[in-house]
Amino acid sequence: MANATAVAQHSFVREKILLGMSWKEYLRSLLTPTNAVATFILIIGVPLLVYRFAAGLGATTNLSQSAPWGLWIGFDMMTGIVLAAGGFTIGSAVQLFGLKDYHGIERPAILTAFLGYVMAVIGLLADLGRPWNIIMALFNFGTASVLFEVAWCVMCYTTVLLLEFTVPLFEWLGWKRIHSVMKKALIALTVLSVIFSTMHQSALGSLFLLAPTKLHPLWYTPYIFVFFFVSAIIAGLNMVIFESALSHRIFQSRADHHVDVDKLTIGLGKAAAVVMFAYFFLKLQSLVDGHSWGYLATGYGAWWLVEVVGFVLLPSLVFAYGARNRKVKLIRAASVVGVLGVVLNRLNISVIAFNWNRVDRYVPSWMEIWVSITLVTIGVLAYRWIVNRMPILRGDPAFPAEH
Repeated sequence: MANATAVAQHSFVREKILLGMSWKEYLRSLLTPTNAVATFILIIGVPLLVYRFAAGLGATTNLSQSAPWGLWIGFDMMTGIVLAAGGFTIGSAVQLFGLKDYHGIERPAILTAFLGYVMAVIGLLADLGRPWNIIMALFNFGTASVLFEVAWCVMCYTTVLLLEFTVPLFEWLGWKRIHSVMKKALIALTVLSVIFSTMHQSALGSLFLLAPTKLHPLWYTPYIFVFFFVSAIIAGLNMVIFESALSHRIFQSRADHHVDVDKLTIGLGKAAAVVMFAYFFLKLQSLVDGHSWGYLATGYGAWWLVEVVGFVLLPSLVFAYGARNRKVKLIRAASVVGVLGVVLNRLNISVIAFNWNRVDRYVPSWMEIWVSITLVTIGVLAYRWIVNRMPILRGDPAFPAEH
């Protein structure tokens, strides 16, 4: 009996963890240039992260009393969360609106969202002066606080994403009974994901309602929470287009070849064109409402035009042209510009255009930048590890009734 158990465990490790290879073959397969670069980043980045928690924010960052929010909030938290919006965007399209053709890209979108939120939470912990106090958000019911709403919704949504991720996880483990239960719960989980995403994506924007004199007038608007939510949908669509193209190219052997990625890309490109075009006119409307035309002649005005024209209007027109003429490569190129545009928008609001009228400006230290690169690297490695082993890009053949 003991021998049978040992053989079963050995088989599980070899087939499920080592991809059918022996330990020696598996370790040899890791010797690639990509892994060498990732190892170099982690060798420096992980000790830096440990050093930050041991020595404090002052030893590792350029944060100050006048600039308490830096790169880890602007990039790791705000940008990481908005780029993970593909989870609820595609999830709601498939589970709630019945667009079953998009089922083939639902799981990678949810996995990307889950990993994105986990990395964002780690970035947030690194940015908190007393990270152990984050547990207090569970017990201090500051229902009038926007931060309270953000904290609870991010925690709840990360939990929902974890539960959604258990569907392919249980397929991988072969646990059919509990897999069936979680599969039936997907619709309810998707409803919760839409609720929590809408609340915390917009609440992140609401944080800046508290600092109308600190945020540059070109980016400040009383409707900034609406802008944050709409731009989250834009980020979700662009990230799914970009990530599905990349995944199906890199992980060809693990992809479902019945999924017409080009057709789905055109459909997503149409949606992205409409939403980004609407977002562009919302930005113009905020310019009119704020009487901010005069700022366009300044350096910040030129930068605002770069963001709005170069990274919103231009890709929306390319999306429309590409979708109308079925130019898939153009749509994918526009999605890269769209993703960069959302990243630029979040950095503009939280770092570049924040405290814009102060003489002493915040510039992130090299350690802050390296830790951010490290978190992105960990997220990418985790995504690759999971996709290589679990049924993410295609369902498990042992669960035919579920697809």
